[in-house]
Amino acid sequence: MELKDPGAELLTSLEQMIFKDMPQANLANRNSIFSEYEQLRQGTGLQLDEFASAMGVTRAHVLEWEERRTQPSTTELKLMRLIQAKKPLFQ
Repeated sequence: MELKDPGAELLTSLEQMIFKDMPQANLANRNSIFSEYEQLRQGTGLQLDEFASAMGVTRAHVLEWEERRTQPSTTELKLMRLIQAKKPLFQ
């Protein structure tokens, strides 16, 4: 029996609901994890500390992504997409 991450499943479901009208090709067509991260990060319009708080990670963790030392996970990217789509909620 395969164990599933309930948090990842919840984010996937939310992402599907929010982006239901977008063609799936647009969601799947990405250059790289870092270029997607940069787009999402800029799209939120949040300051570094605000973004870290919205993501539920430390400022240092976000700096790791900013400096391309570590990659955001698939789950983290999904959460970023949701934050960007609903950015007025975080401002």
